[in-house]
Amino acid sequence: MINLNSYQMKKLLLLLCVFAIVSCQEEPKDYVTLSGKISNPHESKTLKVFKDKTYEKNITINDDGTFNDTLKVAEGDYSIRHGDEYGSIYLKNGFESSFETDYEDFDNTLVYKGDGADKNNYSIKSYLLSGEYFDDALFANPNKAALDKAITSYKDGFKALEKNYTLDSSSIANGKKTMEGTIASIEKYLSSKIALREALPEGSPSPTFENYVNHKGGTTSLSDLKGKYVYVDVWATWCGPCKREIPSLKKVEEQFHGQNIEFVSISVDDARRSGSDEKAFAAWKNMVNDKQLGGIQLFSDKAWQSDFVKSYKINGIPRFILIDPEGNIVSPDAPRPSNPALVDLLKDKLNS
Repeated sequence: MINLNSYQMKKLLLLLCVFAIVSCQEEPKDYVTLSGKISNPHESKTLKVFKDKTYEKNITINDDGTFNDTLKVAEGDYSIRHGDEYGSIYLKNGFESSFETDYEDFDNTLVYKGDGADKNNYSIKSYLLSGEYFDDALFANPNKAALDKAITSYKDGFKALEKNYTLDSSSIANGKKTMEGTIASIEKYLSSKIALREALPEGSPSPTFENYVNHKGGTTSLSDLKGKYVYVDVWATWCGPCKREIPSLKKVEEQFHGQNIEFVSISVDDARRSGSDEKAFAAWKNMVNDKQLGGIQLFSDKAWQSDFVKSYKINGIPRFILIDPEGNIVSPDAPRPSNPALVDLLKDKLNS
């Protein structure tokens, strides 16, 4: 029999406790647990988590929108996709992360929880932040003072956002990069619009077009439409963004049918795209027929080289222009038919 004194007994008990604690500790998880809920989920009932071409996993979403799965990942930023909506999430093995959102308003309702929540919430909030300052009103009526004010407010908003989360240096650096990139792209885009408005100010005489071939027969000049507002759509049959505006343009035409406005579409189809002037003209006529386009459908006399197109400094399409009943410019770069701002603008002008 071994007899232990009090000191030896205490030492043995201590060692046994340490051994027990170490033995009970879990091994570090080599996977991520990702869970959450998507309200009003897409019919696919699938959440895709992926990173370029290096990683992809599809997670099944239950009928009630909940999901729970494990993923083995290399630490970093991953993309998520559900239906037609995309997002991003920072993942690291050992994380227990989750998010909730509503598919019908995906970005604005996306909230992350668990490990990495601050980093992920900061990422989505910084992405959405630009919309608070660079709003539809600024894009519909851009000017230097309004743009400068929006940029200053946007920068202040970013500083305030950083204070809401506990972030590492890489997150702050990425946020700053996002902010600077957003400012640069919006400045480039709106500066050209501001320059256009300065060169072709509201109230100045509009450049004109004369004797453009009318799809219904004969020719039409801008002067033939004097006494009415004229909404001009400069487009081409090969232009994808132009064609995507057709359904919205038809709705706007129907909404203002019978009022003091004409909707004029001018095609700039040319030989360079179609192969010959004859083929360009035929493509225009066929699409007007096939799509049952309304309004006044005209064919530009010299495509991109026409005086009207060059005078309005059009180097990309679609471009929309609004001219008043006296033949003066209302906007050299009017809102697109798909932009609700157009309806507001036309109501304001036609009811004044």
